[in-house]
Amino acid sequence: MTLDPHTCYRAVRAHDARFDGRFYVAVRSTRIYCRPVCTVRPPKRENCCFYPSAAAAESAGFRPCLRCRPELAPGNASVDATSRLAQAAASLIEDAALEESNLAALAQRLGITDRHLRRAFGAEFGVSPVEFAQTQRLLLAKRLLTDTALPVTDIAFASGFGSVRRFNALFRERYRLQPKQLRRHAAAPAGEGALAFELSFRPPYDWAAVSAFLGARAIAGVEALEDGIYRRTARLRIERRTHTGWIAVALSKTKPALRVTVSASLAKALPPVLSRVKALMDLACNPQEVAQGLGDLAKANPGLRVPGAFDGFEVAVRAILGQQVTVAAARTVAGRFAAEFGEAIETPFASLSRVFPSAEKISETRLGSIAKFGMPEARARTIIGLARAVAEGELDLMPNADIEQTLERLRAIPGIGEWTAQYIAMRALSWPDAFPHADYGVRKALGVSDPRAALAAGEAWRPWRAYAVIHLWHNLAKAKE
Repeated sequence: MTLDPHTCYRAVRAHDARFDGRFYVAVRSTRIYCRPVCTVRPPKRENCCFYPSAAAAESAGFRPCLRCRPELAPGNASVDATSRLAQAAASLIEDAALEESNLAALAQRLGITDRHLRRAFGAEFGVSPVEFAQTQRLLLAKRLLTDTALPVTDIAFASGFGSVRRFNALFRERYRLQPKQLRRHAAAPAGEGALAFELSFRPPYDWAAVSAFLGARAIAGVEALEDGIYRRTARLRIERRTHTGWIAVALSKTKPALRVTVSASLAKALPPVLSRVKALMDLACNPQEVAQGLGDLAKANPGLRVPGAFDGFEVAVRAILGQQVTVAAARTVAGRFAAEFGEAIETPFASLSRVFPSAEKISETRLGSIAKFGMPEARARTIIGLARAVAEGELDLMPNADIEQTLERLRAIPGIGEWTAQYIAMRALSWPDAFPHADYGVRKALGVSDPRAALAAGEAWRPWRAYAVIHLWHNLAKAKE
């Protein structure tokens, strides 16, 4: 990533939120690095140097600012092939991929050589993947020390460190602080049995629209939207252990951020939990860049985002259940599906009672057991085919998956057509250029009946067609009110 010092310094002086998370400013005189939006008095230009990532700044010997907290900066989305590859690797690293495997396995998962991965990653972030992973562990530990009352030992292991001794030594070396020194900055607890975090975004962010979208599609027992708070159950498998619990997401009242509450039962799975919330809520989006690409379509509501997925398999099943039926009808069937096959868990909320069934479980389920929930046998067969592909590792439904390869594998499953594949790419894969052009709502909003005409109209919005779809759906809903 090439950084123009003049432009960066102007952004720092203006505390320009558009650049938050896109670069970091390090001050030679204090040996501290900050976000561009930091409220401290801007340093002199001659004392500043600029880095494309927090890891690059720390690798150069700078420690994070305790006021602006670089670990809270929003991420970046990209459609450039090399940048997207590096961002995919970073997402996997945040998802604790290097805790369970090595760099070669990570590169293989992305379909490239580890040499190419190191080259692309260095160009985007200014450091190696291993250095980036180490910084992510430290920044997560810093966040847990500041925002929670977890014991230091638990924080060390939750952050991915193999020993408390290694954690303490690296923390002192990098940050020139004892871990417990951050405790005096700790925020109020989120409540008994819960951990609270803030995940930043670049404004504007239309929380009302995003939460309403998720609420309209919420699977009974698994998700719920209540009083402006989106809640859901969660299941993650890390290092051959399964962790279940719940999360709650709401708009912060004081900052451009979402407040995320996580059940204590997910404490040992925090990196992937927070990574998936970011994908679900599309927090890496740069709304100015998207608005520029969409032109007049985005003028009325530039804060719209593309809701992603916490669980890619769940969204893919939901898409299949939604074939040729209304959103409400698909939601009803999905609720019955989850009630029958999902695992029951205890939560403090009456609306949350089970986790969505895993691909492994559905892959072993009989056809008749699924078809009885009011769907054609062919659709039930499609769900089982999808589940087997995911369970056997043939299909990766995460935002870091290779787009063309994944679309090809999806289309090869009988019963998954272009609409379903594009919808899954749009939400589960977080692909910003996905475009389900055959969608009835898209065609109606465009005033065309032929899917080919819709596809042609969408060319003007590349590479942000998924955002165009959200705007078209939103406009159609407004017109009905």
